[in-house]
Amino acid sequence: MTTKPHIIVLGNEKGGTGKSTVSMHVIVSLLRMGFSVGSIDVDARQGTLTRYMENRKLTAAKIPLPLSDHIPILLSQHPSREVGIQEDKQNLEDALNQLSSKQFILIDTPGSDSSLSRAAHAVADTLITPLNDSFVDLDMLVRLKSDTLDILRPSTYAEMVWDQKKQRAIRDKGSIEWIVLRNRLSSINARNKEQMEDVMQLLAKRIGFRYIPGFGERVIFRELFLAGITVLDLEDCKIPMSLSHVSAKQELRNLIQRMNLPHVERLAA
Repeated sequence: MTTKPHIIVLGNEKGGTGKSTVSMHVIVSLLRMGFSVGSIDVDARQGTLTRYMENRKLTAAKIPLPLSDHIPILLSQHPSREVGIQEDKQNLEDALNQLSSKQFILIDTPGSDSSLSRAAHAVADTLITPLNDSFVDLDMLVRLKSDTLDILRPSTYAEMVWDQKKQRAIRDKGSIEWIVLRNRLSSINARNKEQMEDVMQLLAKRIGFRYIPGFGERVIFRELFLAGITVLDLEDCKIPMSLSHVSAKQELRNLIQRMNLPHVERLAA
C-alpha cells in the first residue's frame, strides 16, 4: 500500500514574515533526516523559495548538498475568473502528482490571497503560519480592541483557513493541523513581547491553532540565502560555527520537534 505524502503548507496573507526561510530550513531538516522531499512554490512570480533553491543548486555543484525536487507554479492569467481558478487547481494537482512518491511535500505560498494559494491551503496536512512578533502582523489573524486587547473577531485570513478546514473534512474526511509560528523573536523581555504571549494563548483557544516559537531575530538566517544554504549546511560548507549559529540550529531543532510530523519525532530526538 502506497503512503500519501504529508503536505506542509507555509501560509499567511502578509509578506516579510519569513515563510521562505522557514520553508527551506524545514525542507533541509527533513532531507538530512533521510526523508524524500518535494517542494512547490505557488508564489512563483515573487519566487523567493525558487531563487533560494536555484542558489542552493549552484552551491551543490561544488559542495554535495541534499536537494528537494522543486516545482514553481505561476498564477493563471486566464481572463475568465472561473477558468483561471480551475487552471490553478489543475496545475497544483499536476505538481502534487509529480511529487507523489515523496514522503513530504512542502508548499510555499504568497503573502496575499489568490485562488492558487487557497488551493494550496486546501490540501495541507500541516499549515504553518509564521508571524513577526508584533501586533502589526497579529492583525492578519484577528481584530483586537486597541485599549484592552480584547478579541473582537477573527480576520479574513483566519476565516479562510477555517473554511478550508471544513471543506477538507467534507472532501476526504481529512484534517488540517494549524500551527502559528512566532518568528523573529527578540531576546529582550519587553512589555510588547509579554502582551503578545498573553494574546496568543487566548487566540490559540479561540481560533483553533497551536502556536510555537520560531526563529529569533538573527542575521544568519538572511545571510544564508545567497548561497542557498541553511544552518544545517554550515559544517559541509566549512563555515565556522559561532554561538549565534549554534543557537539558530537549536531553534530549528526545537521547531522540527514541536511540529509533530509523522515519523519525525524519533529521528529529531
